[in-house]
Amino acid sequence: MPLVSTGEIVRAASGGVGAFNVIQLEHAEAIVAGAEAAGAPVVLQISENCVRYHGALAPIALASLAVARAAAVPAAVHLDHATDRALVEEAVALGIGSVMFDASALPDDENVAQTASVAAWCHERGVWVEAELGEVGGKDGVHAPGVRTDPSEAARYVTATGIDALAVAVGTSHAMTTKDAVLDLALIARLREVVPVPLVLHGSSGVPDETLREAVHHGMQKINIATHLNKAFTTAIRHHLDAHPTVVDSRKYLATGRDAVAREVTHLLEILGS
Repeated sequence: MPLVSTGEIVRAASGGVGAFNVIQLEHAEAIVAGAEAAGAPVVLQISENCVRYHGALAPIALASLAVARAAAVPAAVHLDHATDRALVEEAVALGIGSVMFDASALPDDENVAQTASVAAWCHERGVWVEAELGEVGGKDGVHAPGVRTDPSEAARYVTATGIDALAVAVGTSHAMTTKDAVLDLALIARLREVVPVPLVLHGSSGVPDETLREAVHHGMQKINIATHLNKAFTTAIRHHLDAHPTVVDSRKYLATGRDAVAREVTHLLEILGS
């Protein structure tokens, strides 16, 4: 099936779209395998932190694009939390069809100006753009559990920047390893009423399954998940190494992590689409 853009998947979705972060090739393979088992489209995300880990964007981006192109379901590759415009431009040149430009650490007027400039540049090239008003939690910003996005400010930000999707603060935080986040579902519904573009939930690893389902029903359209999959990956490998202390072939234990991630992706996509 041909590679598609995140925008195409979001526009066609009747439920929530699962967007899962890639750390290494095994993650990309697992995300696609899990989506194929669920019979659902999927977004493979590459964060700026992932790029830093690999030392460059091209190797992990080209690998992820190859995996997405070979998928039996619609699959997109998305650049996540890019703070560097040059990285956005490189991603687009490599064939990535959507980006999240993260200027949230800047003063509001600079955030608007830089995001609007990046969005205009991307739109000239057919690239879908996500952004956020204020920092996402776990990055010690307004997405921290006690902070909420103001609907009127969000609507103004979208109009001023021309972005295609907005990450909002409704009770989640990045890097949660426990599923006890409490979402403001009424706020999600209000944001859906006044924000003219799809809403994105970051930090979704800490959200219980039923609450994820409710978040989608109340108006969330793109659901970002990373830490939960990393936890599944690491737990499976740890168990394998404990059970097989003499193993030295990395394929044997990485495969168990890959399989664990695929199962979680399948489960989560079924939750989001139900």
